[in-house]
Amino acid sequence: MTTATMTSPMPMAFDRTSTPPVHRRRIAQEYSMGMRDGTELFYRAWLPTKPAKRAVVLFHRGHEHSGRWQDLIDEIGLEDFAFFAWDARGHGRSPGQHGHADGVGQLVRDADEFVTNIAAQHGIAMRDIAVLGHSVGAVLASAWVHDYARPIRALVLGSPALRVRLYVPFAIPGLRLLQKIRPKAEVTSYVKGKLLTRDERRRDTYDSDPLITPAISVKVLLGLCDTATRLIDDASAITVPTLMLTSGADWVVKQSAQRRFFEQFGADIKEMRVFPGFLHDTFGEKDRHLPIAEARRFLLERFGEEPVDRVVVHNRDKYQALVEP
Repeated sequence: MTTATMTSPMPMAFDRTSTPPVHRRRIAQEYSMGMRDGTELFYRAWLPTKPAKRAVVLFHRGHEHSGRWQDLIDEIGLEDFAFFAWDARGHGRSPGQHGHADGVGQLVRDADEFVTNIAAQHGIAMRDIAVLGHSVGAVLASAWVHDYARPIRALVLGSPALRVRLYVPFAIPGLRLLQKIRPKAEVTSYVKGKLLTRDERRRDTYDSDPLITPAISVKVLLGLCDTATRLIDDASAITVPTLMLTSGADWVVKQSAQRRFFEQFGADIKEMRVFPGFLHDTFGEKDRHLPIAEARRFLLERFGEEPVDRVVVHNRDKYQALVEP
């Protein structure tokens, strides 16, 4: 196994004049799944015509929901794979105040319940599951892989929101003070479609989507920051083969934190690709066929190999604290 670190696209792989492939539209089936605390989370499943032996679980970015993955599902072309995408607690059609959760830890526990239940219900071994996340979803996916050490096949991260650009001096200390004064405080995101993508259709659907709300709780925002710090510091514990796809003109999150995270990864197989000129919505940009093709290539390569047992060493006291209700 080799470690590949790519900080810029290869000319042949990312020829912007290439024509995006055309794939048939896949229809989502809609379900709900009960969590241990009684919450029913909404999710979508794109299932192949025959029983699936391989699956990809999708983690959406902050403010969004599972329906925003439809373009990637249609364009990635892995028609014999099952795809599952949940609406995280407080997002989309899942219950809860929009943008709120009882901390990032609760969202990560939800992720573990969701993936393990999907595996059991559909008879898919954990080693035959890959996870793909974008932005906040990429951080949650990384935290889940780090904290629970499930033996999944591969991890694909799109522009992980390890450091959000807040554009306000001393924003984090100010938010910590605000949370002490108002524990249920929330802030409104500055992000609009024009900061996410140059694709006019994707931009318009983002701005007009009634299931997308700009509010996010201060507790979740601070938890995201603290979780990202923890992950960067202990990224060597993540040994799952990982592909990081990041946007080169991102005004929402900082690429410097992504690079630090990638450099500390403990995976024998890890790759990073940067797409110059891309805004934050890596999988929804105008030339999204480029990162989607990279994700497809990486997934097929990993599923074409025999799964490898990987040992992950964690601090047991920290692990117990994470899994407790």
